[in-house]
Amino acid sequence: MAFTKKQKTQMMAQYEQWIDNSQAIFLLTYENMSMKEIDELRQKVRDAGSEAHVVKNTLMEKAFQNKGIDNTQALEGKTLAGFAFSDPPALAKVLKESTKKSEVFKIKAGYLGSQLLSEADISALAELPPLPVMRATILGTIMAPANKLVRTLVEPARGLAAVVKAYSEKAEAVG
Repeated sequence: MAFTKKQKTQMMAQYEQWIDNSQAIFLLTYENMSMKEIDELRQKVRDAGSEAHVVKNTLMEKAFQNKGIDNTQALEGKTLAGFAFSDPPALAKVLKESTKKSEVFKIKAGYLGSQLLSEADISALAELPPLPVMRATILGTIMAPANKLVRTLVEPARGLAAVVKAYSEKAEAVG
């Protein structure tokens, strides 16, 4: 189906908006997709706070170039682009699981910001824990020294209180 120049301009503007709003972009190739597979993948991607769209390679390449991303050799064949708006590891995990389950999808490349990611880089990104777990781990690491300091400062008073209590119990037992 041929698109008019106006439609192509609108599509490129949409692509550029998705690129601007994305923390990461993952490019997949697909063969013989059924609507069921597309719907399942899109639902999982939406659950991860992201979007997946079939894109026109030439328009996507121009949108990348307009945004300063020049390394676009991955835009060959049929391309499905996943745009991670909030949590790139979550989208990488969804796409990696989808490529394992189905022969239809294969990861071509990705971009974290404007840095090109290989398939191995995307697999490593998918192995990261979810964002809430990472935040909790960092918070626990930051708070550990403060908790230890408080325990160190309180310990002499706690020891003194235990000695006073022992003497009072001893005095009650004698008297």
